Amino acid sequence: MSQQAIRGRLLSYRDDPGTVGEAAAYDFWQDGLLVLEDGRIAQIGEASALLPGLPPGTPLDDYREHLVMAGFIDAHTHYSQTQVIASFGAQLLDWLESYAFVEELKFADPAHGARIAEFFLNECLRNGTTTAAVYCTVHPGSVEAFFTASAARNMRMIAGKLLMDRGAPEGLLDTAQAGYDESKALIEAWHGRGRLHYAVTPRFAVTSSEAQLEAAGALLREHTGVYLQTHLAENRREAEAVAALYPDDASYTAVYDRHGLLGAHSLFGHCIHLDENERARLSESGSVAVFCPTSNLFIGSGLFDGVLARHERFPLRTALATDVGGGTSYSMLRTAGEAYKVLQLQGHNLAPLQAFYDITLGNARALDLDRHIGALEVGLEADLVVLDARATPAMAHRSETIEGDLAEELFLLMTLGDDRAVRATYVAGKRLHKAPQTS
Repeated sequence: MSQQAIRGRLLSYRDDPGTVGEAAAYDFWQDGLLVLEDGRIAQIGEASALLPGLPPGTPLDDYREHLVMAGFIDAHTHYSQTQVIASFGAQLLDWLESYAFVEELKFADPAHGARIAEFFLNECLRNGTTTAAVYCTVHPGSVEAFFTASAARNMRMIAGKLLMDRGAPEGLLDTAQAGYDESKALIEAWHGRGRLHYAVTPRFAVTSSEAQLEAAGALLREHTGVYLQTHLAENRREAEAVAALYPDDASYTAVYDRHGLLGAHSLFGHCIHLDENERARLSESGSVAVFCPTSNLFIGSGLFDGVLARHERFPLRTALATDVGGGTSYSMLRTAGEAYKVLQLQGHNLAPLQAFYDITLGNARALDLDRHIGALEVGLEADLVVLDARATPAMAHRSETIEGDLAEELFLLMTLGDDRAVRATYVAGKRLHKAPQTS
């Protein structure tokens, strides 16, 4: 048995602040201790109570000045697009043609996929992200590369091969049968292997035929526990294209519904331009609407109303995500900050205690992973992030006026924080990122 301890200011969520109220939603230890055994949390509590019981020589990482919480979870991102992030001047369909497709063609080379997977996962860790739902490319080798790199780090990851049989360059097209066969083989090889999960991944209805969406539905029916991830109602031109391609369906959501793609393990990126019937069907099916604020702003897609989505007549399950490379940051801190701004534009506030729930336990629940990750709780896997609210001169300057207010500290982190605020990241108890010492 391998035992270690981490000391710090521990923050962990028990429930959604928007449901139970802030006071009942979290636990906080000003000087707390986590005792880890074999990559899981064995004990949690006040350091003064637990330190005397540690066996002599137990390794102890001391972060008493910093916040320690569950690792961040990103519910929608594209590892293949790391080299087209920050590409100028296009909305969705043009952006795909000019940038994303061009970049994804490179993944026909397995060595390229392996190199980008290494970069992407290291960047996740540098930003405190320990789990993500990830789009690979149409090439099976891109999935092999991603899962191989994830397994080497023992990271809990969700990923899948894109399904695209039309509307893209020749080198990015499969067929309905080939997409089914390749996805099935990847599911059998990787789903449930270690901490890895597979997601059936049609890019969106624009690039998948009826036959391919039927194949996607078949994969979901045949393989219990796999995920579905795709895009829905991100951009008005996209929605118009879907209406032209599927004229007999009442809505964009209805296209996916008819093919059996809605459900509690289904992650729909964006969900901006939906009518009431679509929201009702997503709500009824338990599907997840994934809010991607930096991407929605950068590509000019529109404003997702996360507050309305949770509390309207047909409440949606929601998650928060970076959507790299349409999104402009790998940081879930910056993503939460941009979500705050998007909601401000619509007359709502995103409270900091709510935001940090969203990127930890909230996203774990949305991905049906809260029995494994998302909180500091005995028995859960020790995926952790250590945060420094004084990481930059501007943050340290602002911190002088906070005077121990946890909510204000969290708001500072999500407003001014980024990768520099991440002091360390742990995966299953192993520290995989440590920030360099500053002078």
